[in-house]
Amino acid sequence: MLGRSLTCAGINLRVRLEAVALFCTHPIFSMKRYWLLFSQAVTILLAAYFVVATLQPSWLKRGATYSRAGISLLEAPSEPRAEFAPGSLAAAAQKAMPAVVSITTSKEVRHPRSNDPWFQFFFGDQFGPQQQSGLGSGVIVSPDGYILTNNHVVEGADQIEVTLADGRQASARTIGTDPETDLAVLKIELDKLPVIVIGNSDHAVVGDTVLAIGNPFGVGQTVTSGIVSALGRSELGINTFENFIQTDAAINPGNSGGALVDVEGNLLGINTAIYSRSGGSMGIGFAIPVSTAKIVMDGLVKDGKVTRGWIGVEPNELSPELAETFGVKANQGVIITGVLQAGPAARAGMLPGDVIVQIDEQSVRNVAEMMTAVAALQPGTASVFTVQRGADSLTLDITPATRPTAQRMRQR
Repeated sequence: MLGRSLTCAGINLRVRLEAVALFCTHPIFSMKRYWLLFSQAVTILLAAYFVVATLQPSWLKRGATYSRAGISLLEAPSEPRAEFAPGSLAAAAQKAMPAVVSITTSKEVRHPRSNDPWFQFFFGDQFGPQQQSGLGSGVIVSPDGYILTNNHVVEGADQIEVTLADGRQASARTIGTDPETDLAVLKIELDKLPVIVIGNSDHAVVGDTVLAIGNPFGVGQTVTSGIVSALGRSELGINTFENFIQTDAAINPGNSGGALVDVEGNLLGINTAIYSRSGGSMGIGFAIPVSTAKIVMDGLVKDGKVTRGWIGVEPNELSPELAETFGVKANQGVIITGVLQAGPAARAGMLPGDVIVQIDEQSVRNVAEMMTAVAALQPGTASVFTVQRGADSLTLDITPATRPTAQRMRQR
């Protein structure tokens, strides 16, 4: 009986052990074991997070860097932007800037009485020759090294040094100057020159965004932005021939001769003057249209001067008072108050009091338009002038002569 009992007990124990083994390998038991391991791991990670957040919170800031003083900073990625930001003018600036140069001039200045023996006796050489320097800007318009700038930037200079945006320097020689438009053409001898793209100033309209590029006050190349404020500005007393683009892009001393460009980086004009009571920018600047600059440049490069037509008259704006004085029945045009004896207009029969209405079928509305139209005429070739004399309209064939060289230049 005892043996049978032990046998039965052994069988029962073996059955129980097999049951326990079967339970431990059951899928439910395995899932509970994995869940227990997962819960322990999460608990450890959370504990570590709270410790770090308490003792070193800066470690948790994404992208944090540190200055030399240990200041935690959040910095943008160091990789350059693939594209310009919306509305940015950087593309236009980067396109035009390499072709805009800085110009440094120097000339020897003597005291007006330095050659007077009595002046020399009393003052000796203390008022001897002195070097005077000047600053300005220019625009490279040709791979051949031609540079457009203002006449007043280089007028009277003994030496002209040009500094490119890439740091290269070269001595420039003057190809020609035109005081009546305040333009000058220089030339440098360097290879691989950056050249600006010539735009169309005739297509500019008020409100267009523009950039002014130059070297104001000698601080280095600078870009300012604004809009086209007005077109065809004249009678400012700056030049003989005026047809300025007005802009509110900041133009300061040293910007003269620099570039006025559109939003595509194309040249619209040569910055030449500002309206200012303080000497700094007041938001009124003037640029010579590139259409005018091209004509002047062609003449200076080809002949060393600009050849313009001239008829020998004294024009004035048509006003009711002048119309009544001369008894003319005209509402539009330019009234002639003086005719040079034996000049081209006098030989063709023009008289004081005549009102020029058209030149070769081109309407004339003011003195600036008339002077520009006459200057564009080919000397020696007859042109048809439509004039109003009293109540009658008649035409005169006038053969213009070459305009005499200007004796002086008016500048800002």
